[in-house]
Amino acid sequence: MNNYTPKIRFQNYEDEWIDSTIGRHISLLNGRAYKQEELLDDGKYKVIRVGNFNTNSKWYYSNLELEENKYVNKGDLLYLWATNFGPEIWTEGKAIYHYHIWKLEFDKTDINQDYLYIWLESDKNKIQQNTNGSTMVHITKNMMEERRISLPSQEEQSAIGSLFRTLDDLLSSYKDNLANYQALKATMLSKMFPKAGQTVPEIRLAGFEGEWENIRLGDCAIIKGRLGWKSLKQEEYTEVGPSMIAGKHIKNGVIDWGEVDHIPQWRYDESPEIMLENGDIIFSKDGSLGNPALVSNLKVEATINSTMMLVRLDKKVSSQFFYQVLTSSVFQKLIYLKVSGSSIPHLFQADMQDFRFYAPCIEEQRAIGLYFSNLDNLINSHQEKISQLETLKKKLLQDMFI
Repeated sequence: MNNYTPKIRFQNYEDEWIDSTIGRHISLLNGRAYKQEELLDDGKYKVIRVGNFNTNSKWYYSNLELEENKYVNKGDLLYLWATNFGPEIWTEGKAIYHYHIWKLEFDKTDINQDYLYIWLESDKNKIQQNTNGSTMVHITKNMMEERRISLPSQEEQSAIGSLFRTLDDLLSSYKDNLANYQALKATMLSKMFPKAGQTVPEIRLAGFEGEWENIRLGDCAIIKGRLGWKSLKQEEYTEVGPSMIAGKHIKNGVIDWGEVDHIPQWRYDESPEIMLENGDIIFSKDGSLGNPALVSNLKVEATINSTMMLVRLDKKVSSQFFYQVLTSSVFQKLIYLKVSGSSIPHLFQADMQDFRFYAPCIEEQRAIGLYFSNLDNLINSHQEKISQLETLKKKLLQDMFI
């Protein structure tokens, strides 16, 4: 056996890691191969299939009584070995599992389940790719048994497993909260804006009443874009200088200023009509339509590229409110009409001039805008935290294993 140590490890652990193989420590138990007609809509046992972990496929059931090793119980470690790959821990009660899933039975006590789970997760990308980089259809039992694994002491395994379990629990919590906030926003967008044929919303903030006004955007806004940017070529881009924003620089309504392009000062100066100001709303008018952003806290000279459009509202309409209009079904209907049957979707300035939406008085607009702005901040903070945790986990997976 060969001895190794990882790049990063906990303090007080100095023993070298032992090189071994999966098959020396666990047995891979296949589940049962089912025919579709054997699967029931209801029954005594859930039947776990690969799709239930990866695509939220429909759950099926069975009443069959099998040998005990054909069942899984809460806490058992499973491995999906066909089509999709990777470890899963079963969190429910007694169930039957499909042939394309292994149940991992521990033959020895020298390997920690949490450690093995995270090691299998770190290893699955290598399994998915062969030497040519193409995706494998499956991995055989013999191939898995012969895969080499590096093992520290049981105590260090437990520490590593506990760390990644904590990371996974945090990620799961943030993802659950994110999904809840996103669902809440979708619900409130549908209820806090009037439905087709109506002039008041289903849900309203306290203290406001009266019908909403149907507004034509061209009557309350300056709408600008720049076709071709006066022959601006990519080779003119600079390392520094005024920022130029494209749709790819906007994620979830936020401009990534660290990724924007830069142009010479004279290029910025030649098009004053699209110089950005705080309160402007920009969005993609070509290709992937929409994806709006509200410009705020602007600290640099900035403009938009030729695929973008700018809306600058007058005092009749709140920018925060109108940004939410552009995330609602009202604007999505316009996008749908432009995309349907079009090989290269495009929003023209005339489309936006004639775009109509309902709006209440400016005070209610501001209140609605603030409500959704706070919700967006929660969503973005959770997405940022998830990204940070996933980056941290990826780094630790690279450096804490051999």
